[in-house]
Amino acid sequence: MSRQWVTGYRSYELGAFDEQSPKVKIIKRALREQLSNLIDNGCDWIITGAQLGTEQWVVEIAAELKKEFPGQFQIAVMLPFTEFGSQWNETNQLKLQQTLARADFSTTVSNRPYHSPQQLKNYQQFMLTHTDGAFLLYDTENEGKAHYDVTAIQRFQEHHPYTCQFLDFDDLQEVANQYEAEINSEFEE
Repeated sequence: MSRQWVTGYRSYELGAFDEQSPKVKIIKRALREQLSNLIDNGCDWIITGAQLGTEQWVVEIAAELKKEFPGQFQIAVMLPFTEFGSQWNETNQLKLQQTLARADFSTTVSNRPYHSPQQLKNYQQFMLTHTDGAFLLYDTENEGKAHYDVTAIQRFQEHHPYTCQFLDFDDLQEVANQYEAEINSEFEE
């Protein structure tokens, strides 16, 4: 059994707000390729949170991949505390509800609303101890909030066998180049 924690940049950290923008399409295409590889290599649980950006895109893509990989994996969305996202605007709260609806399983790590940064550390510890590895949309040269997860993963790896893979900006550029080449070849035909 292989359980992968998947996380990464928030949408605002990438300046990616329009779901139809080329930037978001490239990111989703790259995530789709990586998730397919994880599933092909035996991942049977994709476990993530519900932050806007990488985590919600992962759930959306994983739900689509269930058609290609029927019965091969499940999706879990873990929230760090109750009332997660309650301060978001109506549009983003709707996205959160859609994300939770796509999951096979979802729950909160803490049974209380946010009251302390310790809840976020407890969430990280939960994710580390309930997964076999992590996959992040993250570039170590461009820190974002996922930097805290990377640091926690590195500390955990000092005492536990735990894999960690990154999809970085160079990888995204390669996918963008592939995408551009495909579009150009379609116009040449």
